[in-house]
Amino acid sequence: MPVATLTRPYESHLRSNRPLASLRGVSKVYITPAGSFTALADVDLDIVAGDFLAVVGKSGSGKTTLANLLTGIDSATAGEIRSGDTVLTGKSEEQLTAWRGRNVGVVFQFFQLLPTLTVVENVMLPMDFCRVGKPTERHPRAMGLLRRLGIADQADKLPVDLSGGQQQRAAIARALANDPPLLVADEPTGNLDSRTAAEVMDLFQSLTVDGRAVVMVTHERDLASYFTRTIELADGRIAADRRAGDLV
Repeated sequence: MPVATLTRPYESHLRSNRPLASLRGVSKVYITPAGSFTALADVDLDIVAGDFLAVVGKSGSGKTTLANLLTGIDSATAGEIRSGDTVLTGKSEEQLTAWRGRNVGVVFQFFQLLPTLTVVENVMLPMDFCRVGKPTERHPRAMGLLRRLGIADQADKLPVDLSGGQQQRAAIARALANDPPLLVADEPTGNLDSRTAAEVMDLFQSLTVDGRAVVMVTHERDLASYFTRTIELADGRIAADRRAGDLV
């Protein structure tokens, strides 16, 4: 049974050549008791439809900070971040939350499912929060996503009753609930066995075919064959930006 579709206000954008996300001169500085720490420094980056982008680098290189800026979870200290025609720089936390709900799917390593809601209720939550689609369409769409991810039979269970792999699939279904053009995943396969990780990667790969982009923070080198593009961060800067097939 196909997943119920939603109106996709960004389709005209996907048919254009504009990046789904664009960073210009972006820096992020954190103030700590020990002093200031520059997590990202003067980063320029365009993410376009069809990208399956790996973000790699040593611990502390700025990978998670970049993911948090792309999703609006954190704000830049300097520079400009755009999502299509929308400038994210300077927006309030409330404005960023509203933007994120409709434009970005976020997948965390540790799932972040609400423990008191059933699996299907977790998937419906972004649709309810952003009032996406008609109320009568939300449950069928959530079930369709769970079916696509092979866990429709777990829909009425609480997250605690699911295995780690099943919880990650539920988290991915939730991230796709509002049909976002950009999916950002921070170490999403870190807690999965190799078979489930491969299935998740196959799903992510399929999402880029119809015009989405997937950005994945990872340290797992054996997944390299899935990516169309890899950027390497070092000390908060982009040290390398390679397309699949480029000579190393």
